[in-house]
Amino acid sequence: MFLDLLRRRNPKFIEAAMALHQEGNIPANAYVLDLDAVEHNARILRAEGDKLDMKVFAMTKQVGRNSAFCQASMRGGVNQAVAVDVACAVACKRAGMDIGHIGHLVQVPNFEADMVASYLQPQYWTVFSLEKAQEAAAAAHKAGRQQDILVRIKSDGDVFYKGHEGGIKASDIVEFARKVDAMVGARFAGITTFPALLFDQDTHEVKPTPNLTTLENAAAALIDAGFTDIEINAPGTTSSVVLEALAKAGATQCEPGNGLHGTTPLHAIKDLPELPAVLYLSEVSHLHEDKAYCFGGGLYIDPVFPDYDVKALVGSTPTTDNAALASVDIPPATAIDYYGMIDCTGSVQPKSGDSVVFGFRGQAFVTRAFTVGVSGISTGNPKVETIENIFGQAENWPNLR
Repeated sequence: MFLDLLRRRNPKFIEAAMALHQEGNIPANAYVLDLDAVEHNARILRAEGDKLDMKVFAMTKQVGRNSAFCQASMRGGVNQAVAVDVACAVACKRAGMDIGHIGHLVQVPNFEADMVASYLQPQYWTVFSLEKAQEAAAAAHKAGRQQDILVRIKSDGDVFYKGHEGGIKASDIVEFARKVDAMVGARFAGITTFPALLFDQDTHEVKPTPNLTTLENAAAALIDAGFTDIEINAPGTTSSVVLEALAKAGATQCEPGNGLHGTTPLHAIKDLPELPAVLYLSEVSHLHEDKAYCFGGGLYIDPVFPDYDVKALVGSTPTTDNAALASVDIPPATAIDYYGMIDCTGSVQPKSGDSVVFGFRGQAFVTRAFTVGVSGISTGNPKVETIENIFGQAENWPNLR
């Protein structure tokens, strides 16, 4: 779905990735990142955030917490990360990013709280329960800090992805906030939910969920109870064009992830200010009957979209032409994606060693793919900066040949 977007808005990126692969500088099974475009996108998001007085935290899981991606975001002015889990926070910290937010979506495990408080030192730490608030407070006190706590809230009718549920009742937020403020090592800082916005398949628009109203009502209750300077964290489907709507609802924090590489659902159907900055690169392994098999490992298509005809560009020379497009059968999510199967019954006749380029709205961190940062594409001087695993750790392959 995002391959058409890449071909139209960032064709030099595709050509550079294919050329670098054919030169032996990028491995198969790699999420490749256009670092120039990432920096460009970060500047746009930072400027819009500044205009609306919103904090902007970078979500890096979708691109495997790649260190060059983190640094490109920082060059664009997005200097803090939101960590999906502790491993994500460690990778971002190693890359030089401060941790703006941890604990949401994944809570901090009890026996990792001391390390989070002393080493990662997040600006905000989200909790779903009183027990988790007590753990965060105790760890912060032990580290000689006072930790700002965000609280995940929920009301009847709120929307959560399956397996993401949790939080305290919004009607209990005032009492809960007072309990947090009474803890040594903690300070109640604000409220959060996820998702606050979702893409609507029918209208092709990004719309607020009931959760956003829950945040607004809870904030009003806190203000009536005497709380001030309340942070409202409202992530979900974040691009620069939705920040104004979030700010009008009272949000003070946003957390772009796919927005930083131009792959929110809205980017697929509208030309937004952010450029597409990620592609998935593979290589033809072998042929069998009427299929060419390309290496997998990162063939993850975000289920936010309904099923569609997956296509890829295939060739031994850089190309974005229609003539190089072929349909590809991707293994189902219940299977291990050892290979993708390229249709050979049409005009495209793949050969072993050909480059294969997909446009995915991916989640690299749940795969076994590499992540590769490439600089200089905008100036015509592409250069591989990093080859890393999904934990943002360098793979020592300065040249694969």
